[in-house]
Amino acid sequence: MLAILRILILLTTCILICILGSIYCALYKPCNSCHAYKFGKIFSYFSYIFGIQLIIRYPKNINFPKNCIYIANHQNNFDMITVSRAIRKNTITIGKKSLIWVPFFGILYWISGNLLINRKNKTSSLRELNKIKSILKDKKTSIWIFPEGTRSHGRGLLPFKPGAFYIALQAQVPIIPICVSNTSKIKINQYNNGPVIVEMLPPINIKKYRKNQVKQLSQDCYNIVRDKLKLVNEELLKYNYFK
Repeated sequence: MLAILRILILLTTCILICILGSIYCALYKPCNSCHAYKFGKIFSYFSYIFGIQLIIRYPKNINFPKNCIYIANHQNNFDMITVSRAIRKNTITIGKKSLIWVPFFGILYWISGNLLINRKNKTSSLRELNKIKSILKDKKTSIWIFPEGTRSHGRGLLPFKPGAFYIALQAQVPIIPICVSNTSKIKINQYNNGPVIVEMLPPINIKKYRKNQVKQLSQDCYNIVRDKLKLVNEELLKYNYFK
């Protein structure tokens, strides 16, 4: 019964947000990065519907860059609720072009300023990578990417694909990792799904890497995210939700 109630509330609220949000974006600065941040924050409050307690942590005494690449581990659809609470202003995401056909959500995703790319077409993908590089260089806009490229669904941190790290080196912008504790045990029919830690780490200075060291940068970032995930998941073991 609880699962059905949550699904009904989620669908009704989501459709309403998507319709009204699309109209708002169309009338006021369509495809502007300021919208992606706003609606990301709105969707993050769905955590209350699912009984999730978000614990957001930022690095102390850090001056955040005006433009950077955020990388986060990609577990499941709850990422839209968890990671989006931590993301800062003027940040957009990158999604596959087929998202545009998702009823209601696809239009909002596009018109709120996020980027849609064709991952299957190599020529198109390269062109889109250069477009992203230009956005990072010329605007005060940040990009949020899941470097695993697909959802892990409880399999642990998957290998990183090179795209995000190639862009960072070409655009010469820092990388900021975001680590989200295990959400694979969240159940929609469970009243209290407990705490989820979303921890943003200090920026990784890519100046010490040459532009051809994409693999090295990717592996170093992978190790940082893997090690932090181990720590935050161990921290949550003291809660009954993860026993």
